Amino acid sequence: MPVHTGSTPSSPRPAPAAVPTRRRLLRQGLWGSALVVAPALVPAALAQGALTPTPRQTEGPYYPVRFPSDSDGDLLRNGLMRYVDGQPVWVEGRVTDMQGVPLAGGTVEIWQCDADGHYHHPGDGNKAAPAFQGFGRVVLGRDGRYRFRTIRPAPYTGRTPHIHFKVRLPDRELLTTQMYVAGNPGNTSDFLWSRLSAAERAALTVPFAPSADGVRAEFALVVQA
Repeated sequence: MPVHTGSTPSSPRPAPAAVPTRRRLLRQGLWGSALVVAPALVPAALAQGALTPTPRQTEGPYYPVRFPSDSDGDLLRNGLMRYVDGQPVWVEGRVTDMQGVPLAGGTVEIWQCDADGHYHHPGDGNKAAPAFQGFGRVVLGRDGRYRFRTIRPAPYTGRTPHIHFKVRLPDRELLTTQMYVAGNPGNTSDFLWSRLSAAERAALTVPFAPSADGVRAEFALVVQA
């Protein structure tokens, strides 16, 4: 029979809450070589379940052979030159993995033709306006957001208006795709857009709408990181 000493045994202390560590995140696949997770966003993101990755599309023939010396997020300025043709717009959005975790530290690249339908590329005769940067690259912050200042995409022979996108981590490329303009009459005859399913069209086709600081398009990207 147990002997009571008159004192009440102390209850065992609860185990301390598990604190996520870098090693644990590495094991769980939530921390890539340049994927920095914003801690406050992880629980909500994981609760959403897996997202559908953004459809891939061809890089096309006009990815830059040589990057311009000015490769920032403002395509309307190339060095000291300012591009004044076309309709200025903001193209922005958020890049996440399939669990909704922001791809912090990754990069987003865009490239497109000028308002007259020409690219900075020898395959197009290098006919693009010198003042139009034509290519831009931004690094994603902790929230995974990007923003570019450019022109509303213009058509060129055989293609509906579009902007090319590429998402990278330092050690690998994650996604190449294209963004289209909602309601553009050239979409249905475009050989790439017309092959997309309804769900793929919804993912890649976005409206350009007025906002407080000008016309804006929001284009979310989901990658398999």
